[in-house]
Amino acid sequence: ENFMQKTSAPFFINSYDAFISPNMLNLSSFTKLMKKLQEIHPEASRDKIVDALLKVRKNNKGVLSGLSINSIVERTSVIL
Repeated sequence: ENFMQKTSAPFFINSYDAFISPNMLNLSSFTKLMKKLQEIHPEASRDKIVDALLKVRKNNKGVLSGLSINSIVERTSVIL
């Protein structure tokens, strides 16, 4: 019990840090992805690109993680 009291605070701090970092990375990756797709498909609206990305995610079991940005760009381009 005493051990848990000593280790619980750092555990929560580390969990919080680990939780925040991926969100920041995801936002950065999304921004890069959108920029790349807008350069390749200047005729497509932002909404149309987001819709295509959502279709790619749906076709990939509901996630984009695990796919490279280039792979996501290729799959999204096919839809656009």
